Amino acid sequence: MATKTAVEVDGRTLSLTNLDKVFYPKAGVTKADVIHYYAQIAPYLLPHLHDRAITMKRYPDGVDGDYFYEKEAPSHRPKWVQTTKVAKGSGDSINYCMINDLPSLVWVANLADLELHTFLHQATDDDRPTMMAFDLDPGPPADIVLCCKIALDLKAVFDELGLQSFAKTSGSKGLQIYVPLNTPTTYEKTKTFAHTLAGRLEEEHPDEVVSNMKKSSRQGKVFIDWSQNDDHKTTVSVYSLRAKEQPTVSTPVFWEEVAQSSKKKRPLSFTSDDVLARAEKHGDIFAPVLSLKQKLPPVGKV
Repeated sequence: MATKTAVEVDGRTLSLTNLDKVFYPKAGVTKADVIHYYAQIAPYLLPHLHDRAITMKRYPDGVDGDYFYEKEAPSHRPKWVQTTKVAKGSGDSINYCMINDLPSLVWVANLADLELHTFLHQATDDDRPTMMAFDLDPGPPADIVLCCKIALDLKAVFDELGLQSFAKTSGSKGLQIYVPLNTPTTYEKTKTFAHTLAGRLEEEHPDEVVSNMKKSSRQGKVFIDWSQNDDHKTTVSVYSLRAKEQPTVSTPVFWEEVAQSSKKKRPLSFTSDDVLARAEKHGDIFAPVLSLKQKLPPVGKV
């Protein structure tokens, strides 16, 4: 039988369950630890979740157990958890949850939603991405060190185009590069631009980069996943936990750290404790992604 603990969070009463359940066995991290992490990182995380539909990736028995994705907002949600509809290709729509405040964040953490996956657009406009995202996925034996090298090559192109870019670890095995836009655009434009850019990197670094979606072509190379720039795809949020052996987090990193990783062949990986310490020291180094206004150049300039 589930053990319940009543808590008050910003004036909302929540019933938390099974707080002593171990979610990360090899690290000894419990459900209470997971909720504590999300509550502590909330000031940095919530702005990145604000008004964005969220796909929940739930692990009710921890990272070694079965998991499932939950898109449709559950009927048992509290009335104060906000939702938004996102159209499906069939013409129907899905009513997603949005995590716009601390009580909502604690609520989804209590559902064992270890990973938070968001869209690139906000609820107010489902065909206007506020950013571009490039997921650098290494095909073994390639690793995050090679991802860092390719990320620097990508950054060089963005610099050439007059665009600022920002890097974060995926919290898994790769690296992700974001280009804030926050100006009028469409997914058709960002996806075409991203695909063209990935193809350019593949031409310039054929032994290291692949832009082809076929998994068979990725061995020993970094796949630049340009397809994330789509109105029906979600990407793991910055500051989200990942369901790995250790409680690793999708962590914003300085470009200097990316360069050092590439030069010294030192993998970039951060746990929840690391991230809380980094946030206290540096603040949210990913904050410009939410506000920096940049115009997408014509695809012909790539």
